[in-house]
Amino acid sequence: MFYVLSKVIGLVINPIVWILVLLGFAIFVKSKKYKKSFIIAAFIFVYVFSNSFLLNEILYKWELKPVNYSELKPSYDYGIVLSGMLWYDSESDRVNFMQSSDRIWQAVKLYKEGRIRKILISGGAADFFNEPVVESVILKDFLIKIGIPAKDIIAEQNSRNTYENAQFTANYLDTVNYSNLLLITSATHMRRSKKCFYKVGLHCDIYPVDYYSGIRKFSIDNLLVPSARTLFNWNAFIHELFGMLSYKIVGYI
Repeated sequence: MFYVLSKVIGLVINPIVWILVLLGFAIFVKSKKYKKSFIIAAFIFVYVFSNSFLLNEILYKWELKPVNYSELKPSYDYGIVLSGMLWYDSESDRVNFMQSSDRIWQAVKLYKEGRIRKILISGGAADFFNEPVVESVILKDFLIKIGIPAKDIIAEQNSRNTYENAQFTANYLDTVNYSNLLLITSATHMRRSKKCFYKVGLHCDIYPVDYYSGIRKFSIDNLLVPSARTLFNWNAFIHELFGMLSYKIVGYI
């Protein structure tokens, strides 16, 4: 029930939806006073949620800071990679990687350098509205094709959200011997992920990747010019805030 509800709510917490709703009210409301108010509100929403500087400042505070190699242990038994980085085109049989695919690329880099011995990919069929795609299986197959031995890749296939990532990963790790773990996910997502893994008893070191925030810029385009990409990034950040709140309410963190 929580999974289904979270997917539905996730559709309506998108800033673009809010803007469209305001414009819809502006079109259908009869009062000229309210019509004007809705148009002004929609304009303000567009400006705020497309302002790169504002979002960058907020994300700079939210995202956990990068971890230097010197802060890591010499090696980890498992690098745990959380899914949510691709979409699969069944017509062309092609895997399309998204921005958060930095998670898997950084894991591959750490593996090649000997910093992690095995890559554990956690993520099942999490798309509620489209054809189910087991992302961890697709990623495992991809890593095998680029030369990583199958014995060093574990695909956890049952989880549909971050809490289940932690839960099913813990279930697997209960069956093997290990001494240390490295959790790899997007910097925006790391706060919630770390809390979920701690909740199930997995005290991992963390390796945040895929940063949405960047260097502080005070140029005119960054301060004043609207950015369509910023609208997308706001949606991702608001989704994460909603995730933190809902997980706290139901006791996942």
